[in-house]
Amino acid sequence: MGTKDHRKNRHHAADSTAVEETAAPAPREKFSRKAYEAELKRLHGELVHLQEWAKETGAKVCILFEGRDTAGKGGVIKALTERVSPRVFRVVALPAPTDREKSQMFAQRYLPHLPAAGEVVIFDRSWYNRAGVERVMGFCTEEQAEKFLSTISAVEKAVIDSGVILLKYWLEVSPEEQTRRIEQRIHDPRKTWKLSPMDLKSYGRWYDYSRARDAMFAASDSGWAPWYVVDSNDKKRARLNIISHFLSKVPYVAPRREKVKLPKRQKADGYVEPDDLRHHVPELF
Repeated sequence: MGTKDHRKNRHHAADSTAVEETAAPAPREKFSRKAYEAELKRLHGELVHLQEWAKETGAKVCILFEGRDTAGKGGVIKALTERVSPRVFRVVALPAPTDREKSQMFAQRYLPHLPAAGEVVIFDRSWYNRAGVERVMGFCTEEQAEKFLSTISAVEKAVIDSGVILLKYWLEVSPEEQTRRIEQRIHDPRKTWKLSPMDLKSYGRWYDYSRARDAMFAASDSGWAPWYVVDSNDKKRARLNIISHFLSKVPYVAPRREKVKLPKRQKADGYVEPDDLRHHVPELF
């Protein structure tokens, strides 16, 4: 083989290697429900340990969940809270502000909901509404959005300095997956309640939201309160990844549990169950 042909073949091989290196990764294997539930059960046990630690130590923990519509924030929050006490793990999802609240400093309406000692507060959307939906949908001016972004890191620094552990998660979903989930909300009667007129308006503004997200990250991804981005195209993996990460960021210690012995049940001492306990629910199943 001539030198010229050899160089040509070597160049072609290099191109092939480059193509292979930049090719899209193969789709991940579907996470089985059995494996998901087994891992979630283990993590739920750790969340209970964290809960008891927070109650004993007076720790204050705050989690913010932001992301695109349909990114799965509700499912993550449900997975986080379904096996713990609502008196400790408190979910905050504020409605639209009143006229009075609109006249306040923007973050003011959120501050009363921050955790007290022994609480874990979860914001289902947060003060970052101003940097996202309000900015994109025109509910605030550009000047208001920029002013918020220029000051929020200092507010978060004050929150952390008061003893709060603050974690911020952004759930990211692909355009294709978002479309699939929106269509489910349209056609599945179990999910129609999730579909709002705002979802439909927001759907067409994908890149406006991308620009708003990028500006928010640039302004508020601080050393003391960084943003953690989660790929939520696979809901099961996203939930497990977030809970695992959250547990890794809180310095909890599993409390020692005293051995529990079930006491003897009292004797009937003449009590007889009545024949007719009224108002039964019909046994259809």
